Amino acid sequence: MKPGKKVEIKLDAFGDLKFESRLDSFSPAHGAQSSLLPPHNATGNFTKVVQRIPVKVVFDAESVKGYESRIAPGMSARVNVELK
Repeated sequence: MKPGKKVEIKLDAFGDLKFESRLDSFSPAHGAQSSLLPPHNATGNFTKVVQRIPVKVVFDAESVKGYESRIAPGMSARVNVELK
């Protein structure tokens, strides 16, 4: 993925409505590396740790027109990034 790629977002609160956006940036490190207290496995056993990489996506202003006040952080979304 690279900044500038097209992103399609469907917010669960709005059914099948699609919002156009673009990938703005992403962090070079996953959450466990950049957190203040990274998780450690003290037992010595292998544990699969889910790694999340923070990604910033910017909505297209025309795409969200009329929905600006109804979109909030924490909403459930389905996101598709165009990789072509």
